[in-house]
Formats: sequence, C-alpha cells, structure tokens
Amino acid sequence: MNHARSNRRRSPHHWSKSLRRRLSPRTWLLRHAQVAFDSLGRLYRNWVSSLMTAAVIGIALAMPAGMYLLLDNLDRLSGSWDGQASLSVFLKTGVAEEAAATLANKVRGWPEVAAVTLVTPVEALEEFGQHSGFADVLGALDENPLPVVLLVTPGPGHSDPAAVGTLQEKFRALPETELAQLDLQWVQRLAAMLDIARRSVVVISALLALAVLLVVGNTIRLEIQNRREEIVVTKLIGATNSFIRRPFLYSGIWYGVLGAGLSWLMVETSFWLLTGPVQHLTGLYQSNFALQTLPLQLLSMLLGSGIALGLLGSWMAVGRHLSAIEPS
Repeated sequence: MNHARSNRRRSPHHWSKSLRRRLSPRTWLLRHAQVAFDSLGRLYRNWVSSLMTAAVIGIALAMPAGMYLLLDNLDRLSGSWDGQASLSVFLKTGVAEEAAATLANKVRGWPEVAAVTLVTPVEALEEFGQHSGFADVLGALDENPLPVVLLVTPGPGHSDPAAVGTLQEKFRALPETELAQLDLQWVQRLAAMLDIARRSVVVISALLALAVLLVVGNTIRLEIQNRREEIVVTKLIGATNSFIRRPFLYSGIWYGVLGAGLSWLMVETSFWLLTGPVQHLTGLYQSNFALQTLPLQLLSMLLGSGIALGLLGSWMAVGRHLSAIEPS
C-alpha cells in the first residue's frame, strides 16, 4: 500500500526519466530519426520562409567559400610559373653578342652562379612576338630594339632573398649592364597579396558566421514563440527540456544542410559562368590553365560548417527562450 502511494506521488517528470533510461539504443535512434524527419516536414510545410532562411545562410557560406576557391586558383596560377629565383641581366645595346658570350663564360665561373643562359636579340624578339601576339607588328620594325639578355640562376646556397640581392648589385656594377632585374620579385609580391587576401577571407568568414548564428537563432526564436502553447502542454504532461529542445535543434541542422547545399550551387554556378572567359583569356597567353571548382574536401567543410552553425544557433536560441516558458 505504501509503495503504491509513493508511486502515485511521483511526478510525470520522474516517469519520463525512468522510461528514457530503459530505452534500447535502437529505440533511441528511431526516436531521433522520427524527430529529425518531423522537423524536416515542418520546414517543408513552411517552405517559403524556410527557403528564405536557407538562402541567407547559403549566401553567407558561399561568399567565403567562393573567395577561398578564387584565391586557390590564383595560387595555382602563380605556382605554375617557375618558383626559383633568377636574374635577368639586360646588357647595353652597344654590347655585341661575342662580348656578351665572353661575359657569360666569365659569370659562369662565379661561385654564387649555378647557370647562365645567353638570349640573343633575335631570340628575344621571336619569343616576345609569340607570347604577346604582336608578331606581325614586330616584323615591320626597321631594327631590333632588344638587347642581349643573360638569364642567371643563383647557386643552391645563394637563392635566399639577401644573397640574390647581393648578386643583383654585383651585376649592376658591371660596365656592360644596363639593368639587372630579379624575376621573382613580382611573384613574391603576388604571394604577399594573396596572403593578405586569405587573412581577409578569415575575417569575413568570422563575421558571416556570426550573421548565420543570428539568423538561425532569430528563426528558432520565432518558431518557439509560435509553438508556445504546445510547449506548455508538453511540459504539463512531464516532458523534459531535452525532449522539447530536440526538434528545434534538428531544425537548425536542416537549415545548415539546406544552406550548405544552396551555397554549393551558388559557387558552382558562378565558376561555371567564369570558365568560358577564363579559358579564352588563358588561351591568348597559350596556357592550359583551367578554373578548379569545389573539391570534395572543401565541400565537406562547407557542409560541416553549415551543420555546426545551424546547430549552434538553434542551441543558443533554445537555451535562452525555452527556459522562460513554464506552465502557470
């Protein structure tokens, strides 16, 4: 008799916790799957507002993903050029080819030089005409305006910026030299600008991630307010906060999945539209470079970021607003 009375005095909340402890793993997974698909059904029944929220998340994810992919393509383009430091030594126009060949043999004996290539004015003019597309115009010139050029490759122990700079000054001091140019300078400047752009992408990504959290949190907050009476009734029959919280968390996850899918579609469409003009431009420079679209690794990161942001945003909103709803 006393045991029956104590059972009657136990709250529904106690029975829900006791029942939850007796659930098998298979039943637990089935309950989560049921809640997940029920949350997806709610999003489908309100597909207009759900699509608008997912589109905002998709745009916020597509911007940093597209910028990162664009920088990665630029990095591949710069990496396709020779990354080894080299010097282009332009000799004075009065220096004959025989004197230039003698100077090249002399320079090859320097300990800080690994190799020297002599480029005659005729060879330089032909190469310039092939790469510039002005071969017909150059053929109409009365005389070749290009000088003899020495392409100098520093030795293994002299390829760092300080050593190459010293070698450059040594060439500038030669009486036959008109200009000694470090060919790697512009590549290094491009790499520095790409590094700044990557850091900017990180900052923009953080700001857009905060925007996604606010959008998801506000959407879940409105959904909690619209289902306030349902939550009150559910709490009256003994449902725990974790049970009530679960469908809202799955809604946040679905928002993240849909947003990631839309962002992938936006990025792929944008790069598909750019493929033709880029191929035309690289073809003019006789290059086979082609834009790379989203790799599988970046696509998985995009999906994981969307799910994480959607889950975190919904968790923050539910934790803040669900505790304020209590049966009176």
